[in-house]
Amino acid sequence: MGMLIRRLFRRWQYLAIVVLPVWLAVGWAIFGGGGWGTLGLVFAVPIAFVSLGVVALLVNVRPTVREERAVSWIDVGVIGAWHAAIIGIGFYGASATTFGVLAILLAIAAFWVAIWQLVGDGARRVQASMAEFERLAAQQQVPGSRADAGPARRSPDDGDDDVIIVHEVRD
Repeated sequence: MGMLIRRLFRRWQYLAIVVLPVWLAVGWAIFGGGGWGTLGLVFAVPIAFVSLGVVALLVNVRPTVREERAVSWIDVGVIGAWHAAIIGIGFYGASATTFGVLAILLAIAAFWVAIWQLVGDGARRVQASMAEFERLAAQQQVPGSRADAGPARRSPDDGDDDVIIVHEVRD
């Protein structure tokens, strides 16, 4: 059941990029407000669209999200709260300002949580790759072989005293 919720939330993120800014405009038309609110709406809708898109992109770029086709529970909590605050703004009641401030703070938190998880996921991937590389390198070294003997040393009697000089002339 948990995986289903996380997968549905991943899909909701894509829809939310369009649905939530549209909800702000529709809520304004239904519940109304003053003239200054219209000016705020002109700024809020594009900002909401871009910020929802950026956070959704950062979340969905993570390799674990792409593999599991599901977001993490941290994403569900933080981004879900952010989306709920945006929905709260759309009712334009007495608490719209509170929801607005909350939405701004949660947008910042969602952005940094997405960055933090992306970097952490990348670091885990690099560590796993390096561990696998080291494991394969250790398998290839056979005791007593030339690769196990250390760096090659040249003696002065190698006979490679020839020096070749190439002179190239261009027009």
